Amino acid sequence: MTPLTPDAPVRLASAHGHRSYRTIAEALRDAADGDEIRIAPGRYEESLRLAGQVTLTAAAVAGEGAGPAGGPPPGAGVTLAAPAADRPALEVLPGARPTLRGVTVHGAAADRPAVLLAGGATDWTGGGVRQGRLEVRGDAALRMAGAVLSGAALAGVLLRTTGAVRLTGCLVADTAGTGLVAGGTTRVELVRTEIRAAAGSGVRVREDARAVLRGCLIDRPGRSGLLTEDRAAALLTDCRIRDTGGEAVRALGSSPLPDPDPAETTDTGHATNTAGATETTGATGGVVLHGCELIGAAADAIGVTGPAQLRATASTLRDCAGSGVAAGDGARVLLAAVTVARAGASALGAHGSAQLAAREVTVRDAAANGLLATGTAAVDLTDSELTGCRYSAVHLGERTRATLIRVRAGGTPEHGVHAVGEAALTLTDTRLADCGMSGLDVAGAARAEATGLAVTRCVNGVTAGSDGPLRLTDCEVTDAERAGITLGPGDTEMSGGRILRPGTAGLVFATGATARVTDTEIREAAGSGLVVAGEAAPRARGVRIIRPGKNGLILDGGAAGVFEDVEIVRPGFPAVHLAERAAPELRRILVRDAAEDLSAEPGARPGVEDCVSVRVKSARWPAPETAERTPRGLPEGLPAGPGPGQTPPSEGAAGPQEAVAAEESLEDLLGELDRLVGLARVKQDVASLVKLMRTVQRRESAGLAAPPLSRHLVFAGNPGTGKTTVARLYGRILAAVGLLERGHLVEADRSSLVGEYVGHTGPKTQRVFQEAMGGVLFIDEAYSLAPAHGGGGNDFAQEAIATLVKLMEDHRDSVVVIVAGYPTEMEHFIDSNPGLSSRFNRTLMFEDYDTEELLRIVERHAASHQYDLTDAARATLTGYFELLPRDGRFGNGRSARQVFQAMTERQAYRVSEIENPSESELMTLSELDVPELPEPPR
Repeated sequence: MTPLTPDAPVRLASAHGHRSYRTIAEALRDAADGDEIRIAPGRYEESLRLAGQVTLTAAAVAGEGAGPAGGPPPGAGVTLAAPAADRPALEVLPGARPTLRGVTVHGAAADRPAVLLAGGATDWTGGGVRQGRLEVRGDAALRMAGAVLSGAALAGVLLRTTGAVRLTGCLVADTAGTGLVAGGTTRVELVRTEIRAAAGSGVRVREDARAVLRGCLIDRPGRSGLLTEDRAAALLTDCRIRDTGGEAVRALGSSPLPDPDPAETTDTGHATNTAGATETTGATGGVVLHGCELIGAAADAIGVTGPAQLRATASTLRDCAGSGVAAGDGARVLLAAVTVARAGASALGAHGSAQLAAREVTVRDAAANGLLATGTAAVDLTDSELTGCRYSAVHLGERTRATLIRVRAGGTPEHGVHAVGEAALTLTDTRLADCGMSGLDVAGAARAEATGLAVTRCVNGVTAGSDGPLRLTDCEVTDAERAGITLGPGDTEMSGGRILRPGTAGLVFATGATARVTDTEIREAAGSGLVVAGEAAPRARGVRIIRPGKNGLILDGGAAGVFEDVEIVRPGFPAVHLAERAAPELRRILVRDAAEDLSAEPGARPGVEDCVSVRVKSARWPAPETAERTPRGLPEGLPAGPGPGQTPPSEGAAGPQEAVAAEESLEDLLGELDRLVGLARVKQDVASLVKLMRTVQRRESAGLAAPPLSRHLVFAGNPGTGKTTVARLYGRILAAVGLLERGHLVEADRSSLVGEYVGHTGPKTQRVFQEAMGGVLFIDEAYSLAPAHGGGGNDFAQEAIATLVKLMEDHRDSVVVIVAGYPTEMEHFIDSNPGLSSRFNRTLMFEDYDTEELLRIVERHAASHQYDLTDAARATLTGYFELLPRDGRFGNGRSARQVFQAMTERQAYRVSEIENPSESELMTLSELDVPELPEPPR
């Protein structure tokens, strides 16, 4: 065979033999269908129009020949360059069926087509397109493999054809525009193809086009990774989209998703098949992602708006600057087995009239909410987990509708689930844990139904201040830091519930509450079991209250309601306490093992019927065998009020307040303060304040002018350092020295003071302040009322501060205000308003507990719960606290309490393996019970 030469670099191989030519165009004129044109490596400035079934092969592929004189050396490939800007270098005409092997086409201008496929069917392997786009139009079909397309403007590949287009193992790079655009009715499939560094979007699918991407990479586009519009459809399987300048996937429009197979649909109406449309050969409708990774988007990982519909399954979305999934007005989004990690905004968002259904979704470490719904959005969330969110794990606002089934949420400084506005919420078998506010909070006019809800280790268990209906069935609240459940004035029913070990009250009926509660158990409340605020009139039947730290049932002045078939066992205070003007109906109340069954203040008018007492030291009600119907009014001989040391307890801002007994001595209170673990500086500061106050009193008694004395304080310190405990003692101390009338504590935060609409904040702040009259108003996280970074802030919050400052001035001798929070933030808060800085001129610093103090806290918890620590356990605990990260998750005394709780749980599991454990084994906590250190956040 004659070799290719500089004078004849092109050879035509046909059935009639071989002929050599100087140009490719000359060989094409003589070529017949089925012929092959072999081309020596080099650059050919020609514009070719292919009309038949011919093959163009770079000779370097077959190992033949040398390039033209002055051309590139052998193996450098064949480059076809357009000689003029007004024509593409290569054009395939209708009906043609060319094959290209190792041919690279170089266009004359980046913003014009370098290759135009106007029809026919082209098979192209190797080579590619440079400077100029690949354009496929008409009915043209293309099959391209192993090609590189780079340096185009506007679009690297432009498809508007009725033919099939398939790119396998190709690279589309450095496009000054969109990498690939598919329009019309195009059907395009990309397999193991990469689209890199497009200045615009990576892939844009519009009109009625369909795109399938399998095992592809879209890397560093300037805008979206995938953009769909109009009635388009896209299917991505096992693809990666990373470091996008906008959304990783942005769907502004799409065709409808195909209906799921009825056999693969759950009772909620959503498909459970993780493959779904991904098992079909093409994109049948909507935008479908399966097995994909969307990483590092500069906006939302997935943004769906307008009439677009999207399904994502078995995929991971992480490290985006916006939301993981944002469904806008009119959108429909289905998620299954999707993980959203470290979203820069809310992990899942549904807005406007969007529909969002998610199953087996995992959300971790969102910078805002785990799920945020606004407008009239409808959300179904099933078998999913949302943890580590900076805001509430689930927030529902406006007129949204949400159904949560078997959802686990928590590890947030705010609420687990928060419903406001006119939202409608249904919870089934949902678990909420470790929330810095309430596990479930229902406010505004929101309505909620919860069945099988479990709330664990939240500051408040369930808080319901909504005017809308609330139904709680078989719900359980465990280890709430404050009240277990607080019910407001709405239409509320609760049945079959359990409240275990709340830090204050078990169940609080707030002002105006008319809730109906049945078949509920309250165990080991640190405060009272049932607390009824003034003007509340609930109905409670079949309630069992076991070992409350204070009263079993306490009613504030003006409270009423019906309480029947209630059992109160081993209360710390009188089983039932009635404040002045309380007028409840007490029917069939059974009190066991108490010091006193009933105490009441003057003016209380209960109706008592068939109430009995068993093993009560000072019983006003008869034993069961002698019980008779008691007429309305107080039993004969009932004292006018509670005895010494048995006053109504404080249950927070919404409930009755604690009147400190005048018999409490200052020495006893200072001794109680001194027995607290740590807090050396705080104890010294309080002692100094007491001395100063006594001096002021002596001067006043002697008729001398009293020096200026501000009793208001700033408590600055990290969470869990005992600020609330000391505030409560401070109030009692002021009462003991005669500077406060009662010394009770009312706790408040931003939500207690700031209203939700114009005209709401002032009365709300005044009501809380009024409840604190004669005592201490303790405002936790007070810095949340101040605008951040010196901005204008929330006008309602500013109104709350202004109202508070005026009330402090008007009642400066009647109320002490303590504001608390992180040290730096509290400095900013005090500086935010001149009225605050003039009234809060003394700060008590609450330092973090050291290792020895944390160990002592655990030891005290153990002793109070009848456990013994071994020496080995103490040594292991010392090492544990030494290594425990002192980061944002460290809770000081709260962390020590959690460690103790974890030890008791581990000990319980360990002892359960012993067939007949001894009393010593049941009481002993060993080094085996110390938990492992928590893993650091990723």
